[in-house]
Amino acid sequence: MKKLLTVGVLATASALTLSGCAFKGIYDLPLPGGADLGDHPYTVNVEFRDVLDLTPQAGVKVDEVPVGRVENVGLTKDGWHALVTLKVNGGIKLPANAIANVKQSSLLGEKYVELASPGDDQARGKLADNATIPLARTNRSVEVEELLGALSLLLNGGGVDQLNTITKELNNATSGREPDIKALLDNANQLVTNLDRQSQNITRAIDGLNRLSSTLNGQKDKLVGAVDNLGPGLGVLEQQRGQLVTMLQALDNLSGVATDTVNKSQKDLVADLKALTPTLQKLGEAGNDLPKALQLLLTFPFSDQAINGVKGDYFNLYAKVDLNLKTIVDNLGNSRQNALAGQLPLAGLTGGVQGTPANQPPPLPIPGAGQQSSQSKPGLGNLFGLLSGGAG
Repeated sequence: MKKLLTVGVLATASALTLSGCAFKGIYDLPLPGGADLGDHPYTVNVEFRDVLDLTPQAGVKVDEVPVGRVENVGLTKDGWHALVTLKVNGGIKLPANAIANVKQSSLLGEKYVELASPGDDQARGKLADNATIPLARTNRSVEVEELLGALSLLLNGGGVDQLNTITKELNNATSGREPDIKALLDNANQLVTNLDRQSQNITRAIDGLNRLSSTLNGQKDKLVGAVDNLGPGLGVLEQQRGQLVTMLQALDNLSGVATDTVNKSQKDLVADLKALTPTLQKLGEAGNDLPKALQLLLTFPFSDQAINGVKGDYFNLYAKVDLNLKTIVDNLGNSRQNALAGQLPLAGLTGGVQGTPANQPPPLPIPGAGQQSSQSKPGLGNLFGLLSGGAG
């Protein structure tokens, strides 16, 4: 009776305890044994691609020594990988870049998480509370089922049979073609060697293409506008295609006529060139004397000996004569004694002719136009007579 009362009291206390807090399952119940977490354990989150059949309350070991336990097995935020929460004894010091592996205690034993340092020369920092070990530093051991499956495939002839078939086909393909295969390998080696030597040029070419593509991208609007504007131009060319074809045909006919003309006049042209040969030869021989002859031509009929008979500084006089008629008339018209007064009927040159109204244009100096005396000789005749010193 006393034992039943004790069992009832324990059951009631357990029920009250479980009803007073959230109970998530059998994994929330403390298990006997396990690692000692100490007074100040810290939490470590580990990401795994595959945790196999790892369960909460599984062990956490360092160098095969239990140092903690698995608190929870869930999913990462992206939902693609496993997130395992560990509780580790506070006295265990691990580097910040520690690695984690899911291992098996024996052939058919339980799974546990092994924490380790990447190496004394690579360890850095300290693993802090709530730190996360990413996928890059986690792994898992090979399952017995996977090992037995691979061994079964190998022993059943699957892989070996395929290797045998591949070997036979390679032998059949390469039999009798050893020189060609060697030449192919040599050419491939030369190709790779040349590509390696030209790696800098290839890199520069790729960089140039990158710059070109960037420039084209910057000029994209202009290129689009140019392409759009090509349409009307192509339309005009299409409309004038007949005229262009006619022009090309006419050019073809012209070239044919020109070729025929040159062919027919070939002998005459060659004869003319041969006839010009003596003339050109003599001009070449007189090349040095011709400039001197032209220089003496302007001093005819005086020779170089005439210089000794003339005293003064003006024998070798060079004069620049301005034969611009308008300049000559303007200079004579600006003189105090206007020598052109009454000589020219052009009002624009002499200021007008007496007896001619200002609003009426003067008569043109055309022979037979109006009654003029043959002795006066108006117009340019008197002007040239005046310039030459003669009377009209």
